Amino acid sequence: MSVNEITELDMSSLLLEAYDLGDMINASEELHNYIYWKKEIEKDQQVQLLINQFIKKKEIYDDCQRFGQFHPDYHSALEEVQKVEEKLNELEQVKKFREAEEKVDDLLYSVSKLIAHEISEEIKVPSNNPLPTVAGCGSGGCSGKCS
Repeated sequence: MSVNEITELDMSSLLLEAYDLGDMINASEELHNYIYWKKEIEKDQQVQLLINQFIKKKEIYDDCQRFGQFHPDYHSALEEVQKVEEKLNELEQVKKFREAEEKVDDLLYSVSKLIAHEISEEIKVPSNNPLPTVAGCGSGGCSGKCS
């Protein structure tokens, strides 16, 4: 067996394992909840109306934002976007969808972190969480691995 054959065999095995992992994620409760709530907000007319309002208000705001706070309509455009966003966030379906979306994101982050750290603890895994949960030297804590 040549080195290329071994590499191809290992890659095939790795791909099969990746497909199995993808199937497990697709079968997870987190993903099923996400899909359920996504469908619920897609078929809810009130949610869709507010989403369309939000998109229109956001377009106006984006146009004003090109000039920043010096645009005469900047602050009113920003307030309009925030008002529609607040109305959206008050709806139960939207709350449930965002919770489900966050759980799927956490699941994918955990899987990515597990895979990365099996290779090396030094590999950084990107997260959508703006507030990291692991303390490092930059956050005031130190893991002792910095030097």
